[in-house]
Amino acid sequence: MMIVMNETVTEEEVEAPYRLASAQITRGERSVLDVDGRKVGGDSFTLIAGPCAVESREQTLATARVVRDAGASFMRGGAYKPRTSPYAFQGLGQEGLRLLAEAKSETGLPIVTELMDTRDLDDVLEVADVVQIGARNMQNYTMLAEIGRSGRTALLKRGLSSTLDELLMAAEYILSEGNPNVILCERGIRTFETAYRFTLDLMAVPVLKERSHLPVIVDPSHAAGRRDLVLPLSMAAAAVGADGIIVEVHPNPDEAICDGPQSLRADDFAQYARAVEDAAALAGKALAVREAARA
Repeated sequence: MMIVMNETVTEEEVEAPYRLASAQITRGERSVLDVDGRKVGGDSFTLIAGPCAVESREQTLATARVVRDAGASFMRGGAYKPRTSPYAFQGLGQEGLRLLAEAKSETGLPIVTELMDTRDLDDVLEVADVVQIGARNMQNYTMLAEIGRSGRTALLKRGLSSTLDELLMAAEYILSEGNPNVILCERGIRTFETAYRFTLDLMAVPVLKERSHLPVIVDPSHAAGRRDLVLPLSMAAAAVGADGIIVEVHPNPDEAICDGPQSLRADDFAQYARAVEDAAALAGKALAVREAARA
């Protein structure tokens, strides 16, 4: 995807400090990304699904088959995991990347996986079609610049207590290195509420679309921290105009090493995907794989 500067608008004329992320620089025209033949943005609704963490070959491949068959456009999975406790499972690392590569080879699904450390960037780039930047690294400016120079599509999650302007300035670090392929992600922010893990800021979707030309997706799994809330939050995100959803799925969430309580059951995922697809249709969007099939 190329960002085409309108002939009447230059970077210097953009009023926002995030010049390249601003909707003004494209004169309100929205950017549509092409990631390994999958369209992100525009009238497409992108469903990204998979386990929080890659745990085993059986778990990874089984989940990849389920999400592919249900209509997901991308497979997500963590090889490197940011954990609050240093004693918690930190991911399989390179073995996890190898399993994700195998899942892509079998199913054809492009891979979304998180980068935790710039020292692992080359290994991640060998597998990832989309490099995820987690909420805790949103303002890791060295990492953002490195991903920008890589040219690989970046999925940038909003920080736990970050404003939308701060999110867009973080995106600017990637864009300013010549990489126009950035997806913004609202994943819930920290508020005074304690009834659930985070507060999913669905107002961020239309406001980000007002301020920026970049695609905007939502992560209901990490916002809720509870499986029963993931479907209603997903449908609300789709109806409010999100360009997609990234969601966690596991064959047996009760035995998941991390984030089991918020992971959708693989057996229920096809039904979930149909409900979200119907909600996305309210906003004039079609599930990306359905759209591709019609084309």
